[in-house]
Amino acid sequence: MEKKNDWNDRLSPGVRSIAPSGIRKFFDIAAQMDDVISLGVGEPDFVTPWSIRESCVYGLEQGYTSYTANRGLLELREEIARRYHQVYQTDYDPQTDILVTVGVSEALDIAMRAILSPGDEVLIPEPCYVSYQACTILAGGVPIAVPAKIEKEFRITPEELEQHITPRTKVLLIGYPNNPTGAIMTRKDLLAIADFAEKHDLIVISDEIYGDLTYGEEEHVCFSSLPNMQERTILLNGFSKAYAMTGWRIGYALGNPDIIAAMTKIHQYTMLCAPITAQIAAVEALRHGEKYMKNMVSEYDRRRRLIYDGLTKMGLECFEPKGAFYIFPSIASTGYTSNEFAEALLKAEHVALVPGSAFGSCGEGHVRCSYATSIDKISEALNRMENFLRNHRR
Repeated sequence: MEKKNDWNDRLSPGVRSIAPSGIRKFFDIAAQMDDVISLGVGEPDFVTPWSIRESCVYGLEQGYTSYTANRGLLELREEIARRYHQVYQTDYDPQTDILVTVGVSEALDIAMRAILSPGDEVLIPEPCYVSYQACTILAGGVPIAVPAKIEKEFRITPEELEQHITPRTKVLLIGYPNNPTGAIMTRKDLLAIADFAEKHDLIVISDEIYGDLTYGEEEHVCFSSLPNMQERTILLNGFSKAYAMTGWRIGYALGNPDIIAAMTKIHQYTMLCAPITAQIAAVEALRHGEKYMKNMVSEYDRRRRLIYDGLTKMGLECFEPKGAFYIFPSIASTGYTSNEFAEALLKAEHVALVPGSAFGSCGEGHVRCSYATSIDKISEALNRMENFLRNHRR
């Protein structure tokens, strides 16, 4: 009998080494079940504001269906530069320092591919978004996890980073406000990180997709606005979270001209350009979307307080999130692993959330709950979780 090819052996070792996203596993299961409340996927439950949608409709009616420049519509890049100058006092040249991408995910991927050589190490505070380690590996780099702990509100310090620095370290990848923990970094915190990056001559990739979603007295600090940081920082942001535009797939990268030019090379051979309709909508979002964004942030804040109070009252150790729309309670006291807890809760009470281990080994002992869903659903999910804890603690 003729031997069959083992096609798996012909796949890239880097791809084979990466596990599928841990976020999606439980939602594939949940999709087959009735009466499931999802606190899982990080997607706003708001519809994109009408004026943003209308701008897209108008663009289609006017026949705007072509390619754009590889770097994106100049009009959009000018609006991005204007906003960063107005809010953060940075100076980005729309012609050379800005690249419009297909979501922040593409921006992260091509940033890694543009700057990493095989074996280069990337410091990544963990728990972290699921793509950080995968994109590092796919670009030939080596992800180095730096544990961030609940006792320190999941913030990272230069002293902790110093413990993991080596001659191969090239990049520091940070994401604040943080997914999955909801942690933020203050200006004082980030100034210390900036000094560390300068001391070791690191490139900093700062994922600030949740920058507009902060609560309380602390305002978001743009990393590239810190002294001496704009040249060495690749800043990533987009429209998915703050403007409820996840399906539009529109993001951008800001950086020095050499790095942006390198990223554009990869972008033009893979994506060519972001969809023109999404870019038109993004222009409208920047010009007239702030009032809608602020209303959504106000509602997230109300949900944040509800879910934090509910989880702490049922006895779970919980850091009060200061940004994004996630909370990351510890379930160590229940006797379950993160995976076991998520599976048991889904089967017993039909509540779907994400095991903390999906965000790196440092996330074990926690689960991620998204509060980007309605007050009624959050309230019912909390009731079900409390019932589960009452009947299923080990």
